[in-house]
Amino acid sequence: MFSSLKSKVTTIVQDESFGSTRKMQLICDLLRNEIPYYNWVGFYFKNGDKRELKLGPYAGAPTDHTIIPFGKGICGQVAESNENFVVPDVEAQDNYIACSITVKSEIVVPMFKNGENIGQIDIDSDTPDPFSKEDELFLEFVNQQVAGIL
Repeated sequence: MFSSLKSKVTTIVQDESFGSTRKMQLICDLLRNEIPYYNWVGFYFKNGDKRELKLGPYAGAPTDHTIIPFGKGICGQVAESNENFVVPDVEAQDNYIACSITVKSEIVVPMFKNGENIGQIDIDSDTPDPFSKEDELFLEFVNQQVAGIL
């Protein structure tokens, strides 16, 4: 599954008829539609010089969490740790920010450009503990592709 999705992501990124925001939206839509346990897919980016993340393109239910301070929630923790964060059970996390009562698990993978953490991809799942090492590696690939168009 991930190998065919990699080629689809690459095709989107290389399509010169779209700008970077549209490309990211198409990637969010693709991942949400093609991976059954990806119920919400979005990008958060460092908000200028502020110690906060700002929501970028996403696919899924609307969220009130358009700004997330560094350190707050899983996304805010990844902004500080620069490391992937897989949450098999969101109810077991003290620092979890609930976006929806249906969310059971989450994965957040940071995005780097020139060695700097510029943002992240955030996936919420209504399925308990669905994320594997393959998800992490795939999302790292997605972020490398997206960083290349920013």
